[in-house]
Amino acid sequence: MNKKDIGLLVLILVVAGIVALINPRFLSLINLSNTANLIGLFGLFSIAEAFVIVTAGIELSVGSVIALLGVIFIDLIAVLGVPWPIAMGIVIVIGAFLGRINGFLVTKMGLQPFVVTLCGLLVYRGVARFYTNDATAGFTFGQSFPTLEWFIAGRSFGLPHSFIAFLLVAIIAWVVLHRSVYGRHLLAVGKNEKAAEFSGIKSDRIIIGAYIICGTLTAISAIYFAMYTRSISPSSHGSFYELYGIAACVLGGFSLRGGEGSIIGVVLGVILLQMLQNLVNLLGIPSSLNFAVMGTVILAGVLADQQFARYRERQQIANK
Repeated sequence: MNKKDIGLLVLILVVAGIVALINPRFLSLINLSNTANLIGLFGLFSIAEAFVIVTAGIELSVGSVIALLGVIFIDLIAVLGVPWPIAMGIVIVIGAFLGRINGFLVTKMGLQPFVVTLCGLLVYRGVARFYTNDATAGFTFGQSFPTLEWFIAGRSFGLPHSFIAFLLVAIIAWVVLHRSVYGRHLLAVGKNEKAAEFSGIKSDRIIIGAYIICGTLTAISAIYFAMYTRSISPSSHGSFYELYGIAACVLGGFSLRGGEGSIIGVVLGVILLQMLQNLVNLLGIPSSLNFAVMGTVILAGVLADQQFARYRERQQIANK
């Protein structure tokens, strides 16, 4: 853990202590279990977002992809009768393919990630609404998939499976980003793409790989959300999820300029955001303020990142 991660962990403990003092229900098993479930659900696509941000990119279509792949998954198993393992495989492949398209447009076509993923946000949402004829997708009365429901929405050792999946993905992502050659190349490309290319790194492949990873993890997140909500309104499902992911990454130390960040930091960022939302609920504050909280968090994170960058520059100049 670096200094930023330690500081974020201390902040989480302080906030947790304050929330527990204000409302002891925060420490109840039911509340902790529900919070862990939400941490898992929102954490999966936050890690997905991190792999794009570290390349100095941005992914604004996460929420729309979750809506599109969610309705496709429900349609496959509930209407078409496709066995759920095959349906999961199809959805994950589609997610990876969508990520591949975004990566291709950014690298080969030279488009800005903001523009590409903003267009994706609109296109995927529109396709989701067209696919369902703007109707809500869901399971029919009495329709049940016991094995799938236990696998996705069940609990083991008292922990929601979504939270366990999040931890497993976080461990794998930590190894990929911080202990692999590909991860070192990702950080190098994000820090300075031209310098990385001069050192022999194929930056296009690295960036496309990041978008494919993002699409794959977003597809997994879509499956978990589909089974959690059991019905999806394509016009609103997943709205603003991309902002949540960006906020978690910024809190976790990922610079929007690219080239730095910590998977442990993202995990802590997701935990802190869910604690803040839980605090809003426990205090009876209108849920509409959740967006205000996220916006404030993103702004504070960007300001802090800017100040840290200036401090490092001053230190480097002073050392010279």
